[in-house]
Amino acid sequence: MSADTPATRSQFTDRRLRFRAWRGTRPFWAGLFILLGGIPIMYFPYANLQIGHLTLAMATTAGAGSLIIGVLLIVLGISLWFQKHVRVFAGVAAILLALVSIPVSNLGGFLVGFLLALFGGAMAVSWAPGEEPAAEPAKTDRTDEGGAPAAMAPGGASEPNDLSGTSPSNGANGRHRA
Repeated sequence: MSADTPATRSQFTDRRLRFRAWRGTRPFWAGLFILLGGIPIMYFPYANLQIGHLTLAMATTAGAGSLIIGVLLIVLGISLWFQKHVRVFAGVAAILLALVSIPVSNLGGFLVGFLLALFGGAMAVSWAPGEEPAAEPAKTDRTDEGGAPAAMAPGGASEPNDLSGTSPSNGANGRHRA
């Protein structure tokens, strides 16, 4: 690439930056932890461990309950990504499902799924959307912007010392404040 050729971003870089911007506007990591917490809760009650010719089944009597809890956690994690306004509901529901998974699903997926869902639920409840950058108001070419001068502080300081609530510099616009 020569110095005359402008650097163009690759398609991968462009998609990565768009994903990064999308991820920053929602509780992405909370949704990921909740989703990952649902997988071991759902998987372990149906898993068979092969040790040589010996098959060890970890099935429980509440296998259907484990499946329902795991699927609900996965759905809650995905819903946090695409519907960020349900973050408190999804976080509390994930915490409750994680607690219910302890007796139902092999100690909550051998504590792995329990801890992931619990941590993700706490992150979802505590997440708050960031402040949007405020757009600057458009400047107008007005000739009547002069107004009355503000009262000056003793000693000639440049900041106003008007506490009456009627100065245009404090936004009162001539009205008295109670």
